[in-house]
Amino acid sequence: MSPAAKKPVKKVTKPKTTKKKPDVKKQTQKTQVKKVEAKRNVPKKIKAKSKMDPEKKKELFAPSVDKVTINIGVGEAGERLKKAEKVIQSITNQKPIETLSRTTSKDWGLRKMMPIGCKVTLRGENAENFIKEALATRENKMADYSFDDEGNLSFGIPDHTLFKSQKYDPNIGIFGMDISITMKKHGYRIKKRRIARRRVPHKHRVNREETMKFFSERFNMEVIS
Repeated sequence: MSPAAKKPVKKVTKPKTTKKKPDVKKQTQKTQVKKVEAKRNVPKKIKAKSKMDPEKKKELFAPSVDKVTINIGVGEAGERLKKAEKVIQSITNQKPIETLSRTTSKDWGLRKMMPIGCKVTLRGENAENFIKEALATRENKMADYSFDDEGNLSFGIPDHTLFKSQKYDPNIGIFGMDISITMKKHGYRIKKRRIARRRVPHKHRVNREETMKFFSERFNMEVIS
């Protein structure tokens, strides 16, 4: 063999390395963990409370008249009850309804569900107009014991002819009446609605002092202790 002849060189082939595909699930889990940690480390922003207008706040917390109930108790059915209905209708311009007895009493001659009186419920402008007329019969003066702890006002008028619009009629006679004024604030509907009924919180209820102040400012009423 000649020295010039060379041996054939064998080509060394490198083994092919297969690249592993990245695990998508692990990456997503890591990114989620990082986001949760980032949220924990970031301080929470405190939302500034929006200040309410003082005038709007006064309207929300100011008491108002819910209704006025006028009741005349007769104690018997018949002609005298019809006369009482005429009297209460002429004063309020509203048709009354009969009040019925809840119990039976032989001493008083009463039986259950027997009509013994009549009443009318006023709301809105009619209620305020009637309050002005009713307070005028008492010279715009009221005793402090007429107010209860819930801010409601109750008083009586012994003679219906004390109203300016009424005159004495011998065929009718004289009838007295009981007047109850129920007060409320905005949001009192939650205690009467059918769905999700709730109690009115104590801080939002009407009290005696608020009602006295309301009547003194609105109707020029003087409270006598």
